[in-house]
Amino acid sequence: MRKWLLVVIMAFIVVSQGMVFAAPKWDAVVDKIEKTMDQSLTVYKSGDTAGAKKIVNDAYYGMYEKDGLEKAVNSTVSAKRANLTEYKFSTIKKLMTNQAPEADVKKQMKELIGMMREDIAQMDGGGKQSSSMATFWPAFLIMVREGAEAILVIGAIIAYLIKSGNSEKTQVIYNYSGAAIVASFLTAILFRSVINLSGASQEIMEGMTMLVAVFVLLSVGHWMSSKSDEKSWGNYIEGKVQSSLTKNNTFSLGVAAFLAVYREGAEVVLFYQALFNDAGDDMQMIWLGFGAGCLALVVIFAVVRYGSVRIPLKPFFQGTSILMFILAISFAGGGVKELQEGGLIGVTLLEGMPMFDLLGIYPTVETLLPQLFLILMVAGNVMYQKRKKIREVVS
Repeated sequence: MRKWLLVVIMAFIVVSQGMVFAAPKWDAVVDKIEKTMDQSLTVYKSGDTAGAKKIVNDAYYGMYEKDGLEKAVNSTVSAKRANLTEYKFSTIKKLMTNQAPEADVKKQMKELIGMMREDIAQMDGGGKQSSSMATFWPAFLIMVREGAEAILVIGAIIAYLIKSGNSEKTQVIYNYSGAAIVASFLTAILFRSVINLSGASQEIMEGMTMLVAVFVLLSVGHWMSSKSDEKSWGNYIEGKVQSSLTKNNTFSLGVAAFLAVYREGAEVVLFYQALFNDAGDDMQMIWLGFGAGCLALVVIFAVVRYGSVRIPLKPFFQGTSILMFILAISFAGGGVKELQEGGLIGVTLLEGMPMFDLLGIYPTVETLLPQLFLILMVAGNVMYQKRKKIREVVS
């Protein structure tokens, strides 16, 4: 099983190297957008607000986004600049909705086209390269975190079987774990094909995916915190294995291993989809992070399975819980931002506020409110857990 797993990993790394980004002539793209925006203004002057906004959407989804200019600006100029351009499209539609004077709408359109001209001039001059490692590290850490948790479960089950004199049943664990890895890849393919929409529908679907990921991240973080001491972890593993051994039921033992691996694999699919949604021109860095994470997991598995080194559970679980929370904050901001792009949520800009794209912090009221709620919720939970432990010690 370990041999073909390495083959799969190396295949993904090789495929990732072939992913390149071919840029069209950006001047022609901006010319097309400018012509479309002029058409929108003409329709707006005629009194057809809905028709004018639809044409603005065509310019954004069908040209700025689809033709790749947004991704190019994101990776070559800055993520902040790409987001400001996106907000300018939203501002124009908001003005139209509010029946603003034609001169105000025209001014915003002129500024929008001017921003794009400045961006392509900067790209032609080399621009400011974004740090691809900012895309690599989340992909790598998610893979290692999720995979390490599965390895800890599988490694503990195998150790328990060997210690109890049931080493012949370890092959069942390997077989079902391999099946779970295959099922995770199939889930990724299915998930990608289902979510492969276009325009506003794609933005809304991506936003919903990221918000679901927030819920899963918080659940995983809470679960890990509850298993961070040796006694809780030992009880968890014993409960997984003992009933299967008592009934001599290798199927249920295999299912326990399958679910342990597939749960993490399904979470990886969900989290990686959220990363792909916001990757811009750095998709191959996600694949490189994935490949490096898989290789790291091979080493971790060898250490857990055959080595004498034990991973300290408490700092590992607590540290990764913090990582889960940070990712939840980032995904919450990114998810709401995608819904804003899809027109499902409004945009209330906070002028002058800095933007931290890596943490999913954007200068809008709508993206900041859920993040503030998450911070308060987690802070309240930490205080509750501390007081609970104090009461347990006193009693």
